[in-house]
Amino acid sequence: MNHVPNQQIALPLLFEKQVTLAVKREDLLHPVISGNKYRKLKYNLQRAKAQNFDVLLTFGGAFSNHIAAVACAGKEYGFGTIGVIRGEELKKGWGTNPTLKLASEYGMRFHFVSREAYRTKDDRSFVRKLQMEYGDFYLFPEGGTNALAVKGCEEILTQGDTEFDIIATCVGTGGTMAGLINATAAHQQVLGFPALKGDFLIDSIRKFVTKPNWKLITDYHFGGYAKVTPELIASINTFKEQTGIASDPVYTGKLFFGLLDMIANNQFKAGTKILAIHTGGLQGIFGMNEVLKKKNLPLINL
Repeated sequence: MNHVPNQQIALPLLFEKQVTLAVKREDLLHPVISGNKYRKLKYNLQRAKAQNFDVLLTFGGAFSNHIAAVACAGKEYGFGTIGVIRGEELKKGWGTNPTLKLASEYGMRFHFVSREAYRTKDDRSFVRKLQMEYGDFYLFPEGGTNALAVKGCEEILTQGDTEFDIIATCVGTGGTMAGLINATAAHQQVLGFPALKGDFLIDSIRKFVTKPNWKLITDYHFGGYAKVTPELIASINTFKEQTGIASDPVYTGKLFFGLLDMIANNQFKAGTKILAIHTGGLQGIFGMNEVLKKKNLPLINL
């Protein structure tokens, strides 16, 4: 399945502000390899197969959607998989981590490293050590963003999506947003809602795009990657009740919160048509709920 439906959102706020909001349900592409992960993996898997690689290796944290997706893709398409996991403390008891447990069930082997060592993962010496230990492998960067991933994300938008003025997406490493920018029509603007603090993503995105029709909205990261607040959890659960659309607290929950807040504060003129991209990643809710339980905070509804 390469194309998914756009779900029209009907909320009193949208009628009041005369703004149209639809959600492209990329989360429906695949039960595990969903949303932008499906898009990012598509052409990379084709290249790995063409170059006769048997093993995929990639990087991620404790609740990484990318780790889960690569593990599942490896199982489905006949590759062995290795996940280099940030945090040596996870080595003990990783079987209680929902994401790592799922990845292991798909056959992924884990290589746990300290956070300090993880910061050097892009160094040639780091990769050479991995090659000495595991042999040849097809290397996916953290988050899956490379030129082939951007090419896959360019296929998210269809000809019918030219009716929209604004394309909105959450942002992790910038690959999905870059693909969307490349695929936009002349009259469209892409808004990206980063899950992390800082503006370093600008340079990451510029490597893959030439169009100027994009902007990062940096007011809705809620403290940074994987940081949540009771306000964000309440918003995610309310949005699910009102629309039937589940969203995760790291990425899409922040996207929908930000869009609705901007609409409420008249950041879009009347008549604006917005298409929000649901990038999947719902598996991360299970791990986050374990964290929320320990903090005695409300849980996220699936």
